[in-house]
Amino acid sequence: MLRTIKHTFWLPFLVSLMISCKGDRQQQDITETILSDRGSFYYIDFSSYPDQDKTLPIGIFDSGTGGLTVLQSILDHDQHQNGTHGQGPDGIRDFSGESFIYFGDLANMPYGNYAGEDKIDLLREHIIKDAQFLLGHKYYTDRNDHTPNEDKQPVKAIVIGCNTATAYGKAHLEEFISRTGMEMKVIGVIDAGAEGALECLSKDEDAIIGVLATAGTVSSKGYENAVKDLYNRLGYHGHIEVFSQGGVGIAEAVDGDADYIQQDAKMPYPEYKGPGLSGEPAIDRELLHAYHFDFSGGKMLCDNENMDDCAVMQINDAGNYVRYHLVSLMEQIRQSGTGSKLRVLILGCTHYPYLSAEILEALGALYHLKTADGNYPYREFMVRDIELIDPAENTARELYEYLAGQSLFNPEGDLGESEFYISVPNLDNPDVRLDQAGRFPYEYKYGRTAGEIQEYVKVVPFSRDNLSGDVLTRIQTQMPYIYQLIHHFHEENPKTAGLPEKDRI
Repeated sequence: MLRTIKHTFWLPFLVSLMISCKGDRQQQDITETILSDRGSFYYIDFSSYPDQDKTLPIGIFDSGTGGLTVLQSILDHDQHQNGTHGQGPDGIRDFSGESFIYFGDLANMPYGNYAGEDKIDLLREHIIKDAQFLLGHKYYTDRNDHTPNEDKQPVKAIVIGCNTATAYGKAHLEEFISRTGMEMKVIGVIDAGAEGALECLSKDEDAIIGVLATAGTVSSKGYENAVKDLYNRLGYHGHIEVFSQGGVGIAEAVDGDADYIQQDAKMPYPEYKGPGLSGEPAIDRELLHAYHFDFSGGKMLCDNENMDDCAVMQINDAGNYVRYHLVSLMEQIRQSGTGSKLRVLILGCTHYPYLSAEILEALGALYHLKTADGNYPYREFMVRDIELIDPAENTARELYEYLAGQSLFNPEGDLGESEFYISVPNLDNPDVRLDQAGRFPYEYKYGRTAGEIQEYVKVVPFSRDNLSGDVLTRIQTQMPYIYQLIHHFHEENPKTAGLPEKDRI
């Protein structure tokens, strides 16, 4: 038995427009714009698209830099013989002959908040625009470039390196791709994560599968539904429960979103959107011993010099966000009355593998947590060594099987030709609103309306101008090969030749 817990007639080319009124602005569906509006920035002529061209790169998109963990798993994949595609590793990367185009929609992240703000239609518009970038030719050299370049290659497959985008947009994107007449594959991470979790369990085992994901992914029930489907299809018959925790602030802290983390802050700040002593989600004073927050170096912010007397408390560190949400997950399980134990934890956001060490450390601390009365409050609800499931590993397998099945591996490709892009606010758009840091304010970001087709952002190459030093250091430290590819993109690719020397990576 599987038990789940919690948790869109004037001229011929205008005939496709879906028009309504909001003030004097015309409303239009982004898919119709791409397919039919020849005058739009987003239009693509799919009648001439090189579909099934094995020499094209593979496209990956995410809401920020988290999807690089998916790319890392793809690059690490070595389960086959290169050339023959036979089973078994050969010491050579399975995708060594491929190139990739990576895009992170950093300006519009976090994607996980759109559902909570009742803006799923706007999120889906962003997702279609993400795919449009990968399918199209346009990009800007940098944020100050007024005219797009048009020499980017299109792609032969799309990997959605974002759990929230997979949950809310994969089916929508597949429908759009089918309307183009192409046979292109769209691969998401949620089914891969659910499959990876079940592979850790025997068919008759009673267990808990935990899901740590964005609030948007949790509210979609994407993982619960995927586990349920696979549970039935694969013949599992143990008692499996799924507990999900929305990790508000974790991905945002990884990408340096100022609404959730400000490393220079010494006192609480008004823009903060993360957990606090009031509101929802809330920091429970009675669980401070369990959170075991790191209060050093401004990693927690308090309105009083004495942390015990805080009236306002804010999390200001990615590791502390992890600690908060894992305690919240274990409290859910503890209070449920379950007789099973947490066996596996799905990292249901591509940013979370950056923090695998912190997650394992926090889980270990909770297993060993002992209260003043000598009790271990969580030990009966968790195994000692919980397995972390990174959906990217199964995503790599699905991508390999697709390329092999369609004979789409590039016979003469080069990983060194991979390209890396990110979104920045479009300063040429007079409707765009920015905060003092030059980013979209929270109210503007989630206050926009789907159908007002605009260039909110410019897509530009990764650079030191649009990525913080902390993010670049994390990539360099945890994913040195990807950092090397980004550096090569800056040194060898003419698309980055116009970048100032100070912005090069």
